[in-house]
Amino acid sequence: MTVRDELAALVSAASDGEVSRAEVLAADSLPDIGVTSLTILRLVDAVEDRYGLALDLDADATFLHTLDGLVEHVTARADQR
Repeated sequence: MTVRDELAALVSAASDGEVSRAEVLAADSLPDIGVTSLTILRLVDAVEDRYGLALDLDADATFLHTLDGLVEHVTARADQR
């Protein structure tokens, strides 16, 4: 499973299944498919647990608006470790 696939699954799980993995993979914008601020908070916790990263939400967090942005951010942070 790729990082993109794993993150799509984490988004779906964070939404309690309200948004499917397939919807996440096909979406241009996570908020446009119903990803809420609560889902984002759950997602941040899940990503930090899964990848052992601290996501800085005090900075520009627009990377959380798209799956590709999230993949790029997580990959870059993992490469820095």
